[in-house]
Amino acid sequence: MDQRLETQLTIGLVAHHAFCPRRAWLEAAGERTDTGQVASGVAQHRRADDPRDGRSHTARALDVAHVARDYVGRCDTVETLADGSLRVVEYKATPVRRSSEVTEPMRIQLALQVAALSDMGHTVNSQAVYFTDQRQLVDVALDEADFTRAFELVEATRASLCSPHAPSPLEDDSRCTRCSHVEVCLPDERTLAPIRRRIIVADPDTQVLHLTTPGSRASVRDGRVRIVKGAEELATFPIERIQGVIVHGNVDLSGALIREILWRQLSIVWCTSSGRVVGWASSTDAPNGATRSAQQLASTSDRVAFASEFISAKIANQATLLRRNGTVDASTVHRLRELSRAALGIGSIAELFGVEGEAAAIYFSEFGSMLGSGQSFDARDRCPARDPVNAALNYAYALLLADAIRALRACGLDPHLGFLHSSNRNKPALALDLVEEFRAPLADSTVVRAFNNGELGRGSFVDRMGTFALSTSGRKALIAAYERRALSEIRHPVFGYRATWRRVIEIQARLILGVIDGSQPAYRGVRTR
Repeated sequence: MDQRLETQLTIGLVAHHAFCPRRAWLEAAGERTDTGQVASGVAQHRRADDPRDGRSHTARALDVAHVARDYVGRCDTVETLADGSLRVVEYKATPVRRSSEVTEPMRIQLALQVAALSDMGHTVNSQAVYFTDQRQLVDVALDEADFTRAFELVEATRASLCSPHAPSPLEDDSRCTRCSHVEVCLPDERTLAPIRRRIIVADPDTQVLHLTTPGSRASVRDGRVRIVKGAEELATFPIERIQGVIVHGNVDLSGALIREILWRQLSIVWCTSSGRVVGWASSTDAPNGATRSAQQLASTSDRVAFASEFISAKIANQATLLRRNGTVDASTVHRLRELSRAALGIGSIAELFGVEGEAAAIYFSEFGSMLGSGQSFDARDRCPARDPVNAALNYAYALLLADAIRALRACGLDPHLGFLHSSNRNKPALALDLVEEFRAPLADSTVVRAFNNGELGRGSFVDRMGTFALSTSGRKALIAAYERRALSEIRHPVFGYRATWRRVIEIQARLILGVIDGSQPAYRGVRTR
């Protein structure tokens, strides 16, 4: 965080700090999660958060401030009693803990609300917590020790948020099992060792929306996305099902849909019909702004440690894919393994590119051995593609790049500021860095499988004077194959638990974030076995 708080400290952040200092840091950094407990809390608070719902003797969603202590907050409900004194009632949903127990953070929150009202000239006679799940009101008695502790936590929270480094995650702590931010905190992953316990976080049923039909238009109305071409409605579904949008070629988006996607802090990526990523849009309300500043410094100085992991993991995964699917000599796989290990000991980016180049020459010289007899592949070329396989690889890499951009933006990192690739040519350098370790297991394997099982065939490509591009039907087939692969589960090679490939990309993005914000010592790439 910056060396000063740019906004006033809130009561909510102090309560989060009482629960876990790192939880408060994540909240202040703008991290948002879409979990079951968050959705439950929002739903249960809907009435208490509406100031229009108050009555003559009850104020709802009342803003309060303590001038001397320099913090602000909001009371769910403040009741005016017959003698003119006030009663503060805080609403709490407990979808995980499922008990009406008043915890220390709740006591701290009430104490700060009462102190703020007193500082504003009011007399508070009593306070309570209303547990919405149990429909139970529990009175809370506060003493001087509670107020002393609350004020101490105000200063501790302010000091923590002004620190240049993120607080360390909790270790083997039961609080993580009921924290709504565990999926972005990754407390157990920071040691880069197998996870002994698995904290299950509610995973919303959302998917990436690919818009591929030329001449179609996507819009939103009454909470539903509607895709039409002319007078024909191609599809419609709730906007809550969308995790992100990728636009392929000549497809229009309405301004209302773009605005709604950005309001929900999701990303839109635009690609050409041949698969080249041309741009993206994401909300300005991205998390971890201070870490982005640190990323800029790190990308110009501390580059080799990250870069060597990206390349080492990439080469290791190329070796694994060839071993599993190709007809190659053991010596070829062995040489790739040697190059993967050698990449970790290299001290310059230039030398690293040399190792990557040798590995790529070996890998793509044997790539055709993974394809069936009906498909040939001579060499890797990027643009223009001289054969259908290269055209499919180009498109699959663009899909993977879009996923990497979305993952980096989700955790607030700048896709342009990389460690292996250079930003000199205005490319999304960090996204290209992150893509490297996923090329073989996610993109290449998708292409190989799509050709070998007949999803891609002669009619899937257009021959343009010796160069090849996917046809409309070919794009749809490859996107469908890629999505199946991205949503398939693997056992994470480092942490040992199961996650989809798409989730693993975000986990790796958050490991990059962890090194930059100081909460973990190093980065470890994904290496399949």
